[in-house]
Amino acid sequence: MQTLTFETLSFQEQEDVLQVTLLKLFTAEIPLTEMPEYTLLNENTIETEEKKFSLLLSKHLNTLKNKLTGNKATYVHQNSGIPLLGSVIFGITYRNSSLIELKTVTSCNLDCVYCSISEGLSSKKHDFVVEKDYLVNELKKLLRFVNEPVEIHIGVQGEPFLYADTIPLINDLQNLEQIHTISINTNATLLTKEIIDQLEKNTKLRYNFSLDAMDEEAAKKMSGVNNYNLKHVLEMIRYATEKSSVLIAPVCVPGYNDQEMENIIKFVKSLPKKVPIGIQNFLYYKTGRNPVKAKSWEEFFAWIKQLEEKHQISLKVTKEDFNIKNTKELPKPFHAGKIVNAVIKCPDRFSNSVIAVSKERCISVPDCQFKQDKMIRVKITRDKHNIFTGKLM
Repeated sequence: MQTLTFETLSFQEQEDVLQVTLLKLFTAEIPLTEMPEYTLLNENTIETEEKKFSLLLSKHLNTLKNKLTGNKATYVHQNSGIPLLGSVIFGITYRNSSLIELKTVTSCNLDCVYCSISEGLSSKKHDFVVEKDYLVNELKKLLRFVNEPVEIHIGVQGEPFLYADTIPLINDLQNLEQIHTISINTNATLLTKEIIDQLEKNTKLRYNFSLDAMDEEAAKKMSGVNNYNLKHVLEMIRYATEKSSVLIAPVCVPGYNDQEMENIIKFVKSLPKKVPIGIQNFLYYKTGRNPVKAKSWEEFFAWIKQLEEKHQISLKVTKEDFNIKNTKELPKPFHAGKIVNAVIKCPDRFSNSVIAVSKERCISVPDCQFKQDKMIRVKITRDKHNIFTGKLM
């Protein structure tokens, strides 16, 4: 037997199963009847026959579930056969600009009324979580191609601090010279002073806080959860401002929190140092929660102008403010209209849809039943920015 120690996995013995927890958020169970002889030395270390245990892990990690929602999940790692380019849901999104998006996990501890993808505690969608080292290694390949200074934006479909490797990921990104900024979207509910202190040494880091109300009841209504702790959120934002760069980015939802914007402005002006604020217009999304009709851009900008004049503060941010510029286009292995052979690898976020793989790209295929490793023919219907959708032929 060998002694096996894992960084991202932990183990707990239960009645008739060995429970496996991945990155603190996802779980699977291995029936003890399938286990070879073993001894659990601590929660991260097991003594057993390595080859047999590795096969069991590979088998049962395909049954991962999200602890918050019970939703099924896919672990995207370097041996999964799932590329990190091609999907807008997970991995790396490169839109031919110096802002490159990293998406580590799909899950959120809130249920915001305006969420553009209906993510959160009530979500019934399939989840994804990406191995940190796989993500960093694939990013390095892309950075060599781009060959320009970039900002890395950790903007997941959910809350990035649910991802247990967020701090190690930011540490790795800090050490890459080509990266000048690491921005991260967060609702601040999971932040602690200890986390902020750990990240203080990352001088490239900027927190983008989604603060949507200063009134506790309005904040709870916006977040969609009754246990939203506004006092904690405000405390974490104020503390982070003392340690790192910060951006406040409220979403204005008419009839929900438009009356809160002036109080948010006053809060921002009270922070220990000058902090940019960019008020966002609530927009309608086909996949989102759409509680009200969106304001027209004309109406929104007229209202923003009034607030700016009243409070003597800029309330808009642009890509120029963050030195975001166009970069060279990443070649596409296929284009819209082309029919390709692809292999089904995992379910997609929505039911009856899959992620298929061809030529080191993911392709989202709706109206397709999941059957792992099945070969299918797909007509590419979207290819913009190397994000691919296909129609089953």
